[in-house]
Amino acid sequence: MHRLRLYLAARLLFAGLLCAIASGAAAGVRDQAKRMHDRLAGVPPSQTVLDSMEALLQGGDDIGAAYLAMQNSAFYKVTLKNFAAPWTNRDADVFVPLNDYTATVIGLVRDDDQPGYIPFNELLSADVIYVGAASLGLPPYSPASNAHYEAMERQDVDLGDPAQLVRDSQSLRNGVPLTAVAGVLTTRAAARAFFVAGTNRAMLRFTLVNHLCNDLEQLHDTSRPPDRIRQDVSRSPGGDSRVFLNNCIGCHSGMDPLAQAYAYHDYDDAAGRMIYTPGAVRPKYFNNADTFKFGYVTPDDHWDNYWRDGPNRWVGWDFGPASPGGSGNGAASLGRELANSEAFARCQVKKVFRAVCLRDPADNSDLAQIDSMTVDFRDGGYRLKQVFAEAASYCKGD
Repeated sequence: MHRLRLYLAARLLFAGLLCAIASGAAAGVRDQAKRMHDRLAGVPPSQTVLDSMEALLQGGDDIGAAYLAMQNSAFYKVTLKNFAAPWTNRDADVFVPLNDYTATVIGLVRDDDQPGYIPFNELLSADVIYVGAASLGLPPYSPASNAHYEAMERQDVDLGDPAQLVRDSQSLRNGVPLTAVAGVLTTRAAARAFFVAGTNRAMLRFTLVNHLCNDLEQLHDTSRPPDRIRQDVSRSPGGDSRVFLNNCIGCHSGMDPLAQAYAYHDYDDAAGRMIYTPGAVRPKYFNNADTFKFGYVTPDDHWDNYWRDGPNRWVGWDFGPASPGGSGNGAASLGRELANSEAFARCQVKKVFRAVCLRDPADNSDLAQIDSMTVDFRDGGYRLKQVFAEAASYCKGD
């Protein structure tokens, strides 16, 4: 009898341990569901949504759980707005009002699981802009003012609702020819930040920083020919030609023939809008022409990518039949050249990983995940919501 009581007690203890383990596992999955929702939407889930996400995770459908979390309007008006806002200004400031650049990024991501969507690699070239619906009673959209978007933010417009944030044609809205349009690069916000004053090199530099995740220092290459470097660059800074040959040429030999794509673009600060003068190169391209009179004189908006050869082949330029082929005319074709590169795809994935996992990739496992997500992003039609979902799945246990 004593042995029987010991046996029964042991069985009860074992059963209790099993229940505790099962309960702990269930709690762990629920915690993962909540963490996933918090990181994607930035707000806690409702009880119903949390229950559904937990069930999906238990069934092995992490991606389905992430997509459910992304149905929350906060994913669009908080997470995606904060994700894209730094790309719209020189200071990479996240605390800027909603604008046409940010709204267009949000719209493209929101609609990437819908028929007729615009793939994210057309971000820098497509004739697209997202605006508030006319039914909302907003100030009319204007290419010379941000009032339309600031009113959307004040009215707490649901950016995740296709009936409130709608897709439109940038060329028609702005009254410019199609050749003037290059996706978010020709939105008012981008023009105001990167076409204003200067020499238009800023547009190229910040596009590389924001969308290829590399600055000019990483692309520095002194082996390219200097024949397209403009007149405003001294060939002997401080009287020492070695400075030009060892430093200046490393950026300008590749940058200047690319920035020529924007030769007809400018920003009129007084009018508050982008201007485009087809066939007439903007005066800023001839600034300081006396610095080196034998330098390149920009005749048009034809660009060439000297970085396709040499050490910067690591960027992963697209050599396929759909590629611009390393040269073209105007901003849109250059946008396609940049956005079809491996560096562009990998950059978007790394930014999403950082936004969702709240850290940079830190070890071989993380880097392998970045590689896998980049392949999925490119092969899956450049759908950024899928990247957010995969990152949320990977980091759900962090």
